[in-house]
Amino acid sequence: MPVVPHSFLFRFQFPVQHVAAIPRKGRGLLDLPESCLLAHLDDSKDGARFAQVRVGWNEGGLGFSVDVAGKKALPECDLKSPAESDGLQVWIDTRNTQSIHRASRFCHHFCVLPAGSGKKGESPAAVQLPIPRGPEDAPIADSKEMPVAVERRADGYRLEVWLPADILHGYDAQASPLLGFYYLVRDAELGEQYLSVGRDFPFAHDPSVWSTLELRGARK
Repeated sequence: MPVVPHSFLFRFQFPVQHVAAIPRKGRGLLDLPESCLLAHLDDSKDGARFAQVRVGWNEGGLGFSVDVAGKKALPECDLKSPAESDGLQVWIDTRNTQSIHRASRFCHHFCVLPAGSGKKGESPAAVQLPIPRGPEDAPIADSKEMPVAVERRADGYRLEVWLPADILHGYDAQASPLLGFYYLVRDAELGEQYLSVGRDFPFAHDPSVWSTLELRGARK
């Protein structure tokens, strides 16, 4: 195993499919197709492979879904500590400024949990957090502005979230179709799955180690 993971030596750019009909009404918030699946790049010794992450976009915002499989226990989620809970975390830079090492006002961090909300703590939730060490924060969205849905399965779950354009500071698919991006899927039982590099690298606050989403397809 190399000292520096191969995924750190490259900057990856993922094409993202335009999906006009999201968020959907009725059953299934997103129901993203197989063509929206992201490749898994992590080659570190600590990286796990238990989740499939999909992303789709349209002029109204971004949709993310994660399918987690191989679980025997229920997810461990606490809204008081969303970054330490099970679920999907995404970082987005609407300006894709990968030459900076501290987050700007265009950088966002969202935690999407399959449980932890509601009277019994069984409902999913999405929370935006400020990014540490940034000189200025993006506006923090209310959780109510981020629709989220979960489908529980025998060995895991499917978790979906819609991030409206209004809460993504600087989101402009026409003028800025490239977005800085990173994800982490955390599970107390299965481990942590990273988009590329692991916790040996400061992805939680350094946009220079993030990858890029390229918004392809329809424009208004």
